[in-house]
Amino acid sequence: MTFFIILISLIATFVGSISGIGGGVLIKPVMDAVYEGTSSQISFYSGTTVLTMTIVSLLRSRKEKLDPRGIYLAIGGAVGGFAGKKVFDIALKSLGKVGLIQNIIMVILTVLVLIYTLKKDNIKTKDFKNPLASLGIGLFLGVASSFLGIGGGPINLMFLSYFFSMDTKTAALSSLYIIFFSQTVSFISTVATRSVPQIDYILLPSMMVCAVVGATVGRKVSKKLSNKGVDKLFMGLLAVIILISIYNCFRFA
Repeated sequence: MTFFIILISLIATFVGSISGIGGGVLIKPVMDAVYEGTSSQISFYSGTTVLTMTIVSLLRSRKEKLDPRGIYLAIGGAVGGFAGKKVFDIALKSLGKVGLIQNIIMVILTVLVLIYTLKKDNIKTKDFKNPLASLGIGLFLGVASSFLGIGGGPINLMFLSYFFSMDTKTAALSSLYIIFFSQTVSFISTVATRSVPQIDYILLPSMMVCAVVGATVGRKVSKKLSNKGVDKLFMGLLAVIILISIYNCFRFA
């Protein structure tokens, strides 16, 4: 089972680096389905792996031009990352079944993203320029990223496409910045509050190594793909995520 999770981490971070979805959106549901651990452990494994992937991806993309609005989105994402971690902790203490809640939200959001992606050529998008709007949307995405433990994933791309009229590749780069800041703050918050769960010291480093490899190869492939190619990869992954998350809803019920 450990090998399977490591393999999924490699595939997820490879695909996540190409499309800007982070990888956690696949790692988290798969671990929910097959790994006998707590919601806190799974979220920590997923979040740490995604953070590693985004660091490598951004280092390899440092020469690429970031949309100026991405800076405000990233700042909002950082604040949202802290807030999302607090919401997760509160939900864990008061509700208990955080895994069920996370997967229900995942199904709803991912279905919405898939519908949007299929219909986006017929949808009139916005083009917000206001920094406050960017901060607010970044805040929301940061909360979702941190609470769900997925790094933001497809939700980021839908919001960036609709509210800022970004093409797929521009949105992917901005998404990586949002994921980086939100997951960094969430990780620091976890360590600072001494709420790091018990972890497998073979599994976590292995997942992080896979994140480095996946991100490195993924960014190289991304430069060769067209926006349509990235869209096709994105939609295929969405379908897989929806099916796994539906299974997890029944598993946690």
